[in-house]
Amino acid sequence: MATFAKPENALKRAEELINVGQKQDALQALHDLITSKRYRAWQKTLEKIMFKYVELCVDMRRGRFAKDGLIQYRIVCQQVNVNSLEEVIKHFMHLSTEKAEQARSQAQALEEALDVDDLEADKRPEDLMLSYVTGEKGKDRSDRELVTPWFKFLWETYRTVLEILRNNSKLEALYAMTAHRAFQFCKQYKRTTEFRRLCEIIRNHLANLNKYRDQRDRPDLSTPESLQLYLDTRFEQLKVATELELWQEAFRSIEDIHGLMCMVKKTPKPSLMVVYYAKLTEIFWISSSHLYHAYAWFKLFTLQKSFNKNLSQKDLQLIASSVVLAALAVAPYDRTHGASHLELENEKERNLRMANLIGFNLELKLESREVLSRSFLLSELVSKGVLSCATQEVKDIYHLLEHEFLPLDLAAKVLPLLTKISKLGGKLTSASSVPEVQLSQYIPALEKLATLRLLQQVSQVYQMMKIESLSQMIPFFDFSVVEKISVDSVKHNFTSLKVDHMKSVILFTNVGLESDGLRDHLTIFAESLNNARAMIYPPAKNSSKLGEILPGLAEIVDKEHKRLLARKSIIEKRKEEQERQLLEMEREEESRRLQQQKKREEAEQKRLAAEIEQRKNQRILQEIEQRELEEAQALLEDVDKRSKRKGGKKPILEGAKVTKQTIMERALNEQLRERQEMEKKLQKLAKTMDYLERAKREEAAPLIEAAFQQQLVEEKAVHEREQQQEVELSRQHHDGDLREKIRLSRMLDNKMIFQETVVSRRQTEFDRQRAMRGERIKQIIQARKQEREAKRKKIFYVRSEEERLRKLREEEEAHKREEAERRRKEEAERKAKLDEIAEKQRQRERELEEKEKLRREALLGRTTDGPSEFPAGSLSEPGAAAAAAAAAAAAAAAPSPGKYVPRFRREREGSDQASPDSDRWSGGSSRQASDPERWSGGSTRQPPADAERWGSGGTKPPSDTDRWGSGGTRQPRADSDRWGIGTRPEDRNPPGDRWRSSSSKSTWSSSRPLAR
Repeated sequence: MATFAKPENALKRAEELINVGQKQDALQALHDLITSKRYRAWQKTLEKIMFKYVELCVDMRRGRFAKDGLIQYRIVCQQVNVNSLEEVIKHFMHLSTEKAEQARSQAQALEEALDVDDLEADKRPEDLMLSYVTGEKGKDRSDRELVTPWFKFLWETYRTVLEILRNNSKLEALYAMTAHRAFQFCKQYKRTTEFRRLCEIIRNHLANLNKYRDQRDRPDLSTPESLQLYLDTRFEQLKVATELELWQEAFRSIEDIHGLMCMVKKTPKPSLMVVYYAKLTEIFWISSSHLYHAYAWFKLFTLQKSFNKNLSQKDLQLIASSVVLAALAVAPYDRTHGASHLELENEKERNLRMANLIGFNLELKLESREVLSRSFLLSELVSKGVLSCATQEVKDIYHLLEHEFLPLDLAAKVLPLLTKISKLGGKLTSASSVPEVQLSQYIPALEKLATLRLLQQVSQVYQMMKIESLSQMIPFFDFSVVEKISVDSVKHNFTSLKVDHMKSVILFTNVGLESDGLRDHLTIFAESLNNARAMIYPPAKNSSKLGEILPGLAEIVDKEHKRLLARKSIIEKRKEEQERQLLEMEREEESRRLQQQKKREEAEQKRLAAEIEQRKNQRILQEIEQRELEEAQALLEDVDKRSKRKGGKKPILEGAKVTKQTIMERALNEQLRERQEMEKKLQKLAKTMDYLERAKREEAAPLIEAAFQQQLVEEKAVHEREQQQEVELSRQHHDGDLREKIRLSRMLDNKMIFQETVVSRRQTEFDRQRAMRGERIKQIIQARKQEREAKRKKIFYVRSEEERLRKLREEEEAHKREEAERRRKEEAERKAKLDEIAEKQRQRERELEEKEKLRREALLGRTTDGPSEFPAGSLSEPGAAAAAAAAAAAAAAAPSPGKYVPRFRREREGSDQASPDSDRWSGGSSRQASDPERWSGGSTRQPPADAERWGSGGTKPPSDTDRWGSGGTRQPRADSDRWGIGTRPEDRNPPGDRWRSSSSKSTWSSSRPLAR
């Protein structure tokens, strides 16, 4: 066993051995490295080694070596890098498959090559001899020699991979993929035996998985992903089994799927269940279990109708027709009639098992024939509406065979319906799991059913019938087949008849007393007589003696019944409470157990991690020590080999006595000594070689000169000979050319004539084509001129139209600008007129104000001075002066026309202008008016009601409460009193005069314009 310091060294060694053709040694070296306990830590180099290892195993077809290596590699990388194991296994399967395909193609190519060697002989002599001796053909022998070994190895590869991955939860997908590829291998090459073994292997893997639940990396079937992978594998197994027509294995696959569903207590997807029932219908039909076949079709129809949203009406009709015909194909009699008790029990267990597979729940108290029976199934089809979904032909044949009594015309009416039904069927587009439905497979069973119904109905009408008449009534079969059917029906107590071949008649008279037909007739007759007697002699109602004896019996029974019901409810509540407490206790116990288990697992994980770390450190230390010892041993062996010590024993390393350092020093000294000796030998050898080379050259110089002279003479002779040959060859070529020229000179005249003819004809053709070309160019030029002219006209029209539109737009814009300018001017004129009107209004107000002031001054002067009168000049001069001053102030304060003045500024300016006269209006409460027309109300002062001040309308001015405040002080009016409510129409646009009031003065201003 070779040891290597590093795995890379082993890989290099294996490649070297492979290059020299020693594949077995290379495989053994890699196998020793992989199975060694020194290299149990995963690294990338080990993956490369495994790739090379599996390649060697595949090349040499060593399946046992491959299995051992993969198992060891699984141990190495299971907890570290399981993806590496997956890649190695995939590479292994890929190589095996590729080699098998190459062998198969090589065998086919060899057979084709051997077939075309001799086209006249039918067979080769060796093929004839081998065929007489072995009985095999050439293809069989080539397959046995080339293909079979590789197929065996590929099969062994699949088994190995499945065995390695069977309990690995991290590689469940790879396990499922390998199983699928193995199924496809069996399907492609029709390997039925291997398929059975493969199914058994997978079945055993699942059984062991459930048996040993304490494994570390065991797959958990309760997870949806794992369950889906296992179900997909089983369904693929079922499909391949049906395609290979291994019906027994297909039924076992059905049982595997059902067991897996029962194990995890989950129902697969509807799409998988459709495949399940579709394959179940095929299995039951092949096994002639028509009742179970019909039930499976019924479940399949229910699933398709409930979950397949893309199911078309035509496909639904075909499936419903298949369900009804499958139910009609079941024999109408009980096959267990007259069976023993053991057979009945076996049949009951079988029915229970099949019903579980189909998915129907059976009650154990009921007998199996009351649940899984033909009559029950037909009633279910009618109640669930399956019959209504079927085609009209199927409905008609159902009514004829189940509800009609036509002993003479039954077969004649059924026959055309069967002909139509046989033509129905085909591929389904919307039900992928049921690719095709053929109703013709039910025709033999329906013909047999029609024959049985006809025999049953004829036996109720006739006592005897000729065989010939019965044969004419049943066109489906010959009388021999009818006789077998009748014997079967008599055996199962469905009909009672005898066939007398001597008289060629059939007797229907021997009806037993226990037969169903007679028992029904007697029962009906007895019920009819009982009803007639009750109608003729109605029963008398006798009084109950028990009621007389116990008058309160009903009340007592009612109370007792209520007490029992109450007691029962109490007991039920106690039971529920006790069950609830037990569930709570179990739940708490389970939670405590899970917590303890979790703590134990955590402690175990910590302990395992510590142990792994400790073992890892110890292993590293041991590897370092082992590596140092090995290096020291290798150095010592190298020293011993170089020293060429013979007869002596190899020194053994003893720790402190012989260390690595001493061995290295010894080796270095030995290498130095050997190097010195080698240099001396090389110097001596170089000197010897120098002398020998010099002697050789001295001896070879004259010989070389002689050989050179001899070569010159030979080359000169060869040159002269070749030159003479060249001259002769040139002379021969010249003579031949002259003869050829003389021969061709006789044709020169004919050649010139032919040339002139051809040239003239071509010149004529050229002139004609040139004229045509000139004409065509003229036409093209004319057309282009016309096109350019039309284009220019079009461009001119477009441009003129654009110019016209542009002018229209400019005129419209100019018109809009003129209109806008005119409107702006009109607006300016209107504003100027309004300003002028406002200025005139203000001038008129100022004049009115001056007049009022003069009048008030005149009144005040007359009051204070008594009856004395002022001269006219003295009154007019001050009034004129005041009017002139007020006009000048108003002119100075008046804003320019068209300029806006804010309201607060206008009021402020008005108050400034009125300030010189404020002393005249102070103390209004102490003054008394002398004119009774102007003043009223004691101390309150009112403005004069002058017609000039209030306009020419003569309307009454506002009341005192609107213009004067209480307390003898003037107050300004509110805006609503001044402009809108209770005033004349002219007051809606009054002048800008307002009464300004305070506790001691009031002011009359006129700063607000009339209009703006």
